[in-house]
Amino acid sequence: SAVLYEVCDRVATLTLNRPEALNSVNPAMIDALLEKSSQAASDPQVRAVIVCGAGEHFMAGGDLKWFREQTALSAEDCRQCFTALIEGVHASVLNFKRMDKPVIASVHGAVAGFGLSLMLAADLVLASENSYFTLAYSNIALSPDGGATWSLPRHVGLKQAMEIALLGERFDAARARELGLVNRLVAPEQLAGETLKLARRLASGPAKALAHTKALLNQSFDKSLEAQLLAEQGLFADCAAHPDFAEGLACFFEKRRPDYAKR
Repeated sequence: SAVLYEVCDRVATLTLNRPEALNSVNPAMIDALLEKSSQAASDPQVRAVIVCGAGEHFMAGGDLKWFREQTALSAEDCRQCFTALIEGVHASVLNFKRMDKPVIASVHGAVAGFGLSLMLAADLVLASENSYFTLAYSNIALSPDGGATWSLPRHVGLKQAMEIALLGERFDAARARELGLVNRLVAPEQLAGETLKLARRLASGPAKALAHTKALLNQSFDKSLEAQLLAEQGLFADCAAHPDFAEGLACFFEKRRPDYAKR
């Protein structure tokens, strides 16, 4: 499969699996990503999700060989071909943004084009110190996809987003950390272990509270303060009525670790 899927300790790992092509995007990759992200979203046994890449890179953007083949089509057929591809790209992004469980992108090597868009769709990002980043679309006369034009301004501000998108320049992991695009930088040999450690921590946490927190933060840019306060009120009360809250309080007073695994 172009995307491998494994579940262990309530953590689903989706591995982009076209290492010979730098995990670049073609229809097979997107079909598999949509299928596996839907599977992770709907599986009640999954409480945290990792997205990573096989081989030496996370994702180097689109499969330019496949892209070039499509330019031999008529203009209308080419338009329809790429419309269908991007439809799958965007459905996958929405799966990651909307699923009620935290998503961690674990990136290394090239993070380019849709690779950067996919990374931005995750809730948390761990990046290897050898990672490098570029939006790249303008370098081949394309405009961005995968939600990059929505995510980038929210992460870095409009002027920085313009620079990243219009110039298509490459920047390193330290710069990505400085811009707030990644949460933590990790030595290459520690990336997999640190990612799994963080995912297991989230998977053992209070699932409903984490889901509500993710939803509240994601919707906050599009709501007034009054609307956000009302949403917080409703979801706080929903958490308080859940058994996890009683467990959280009990472990605080009893000075023990909480057990949310069966809740």
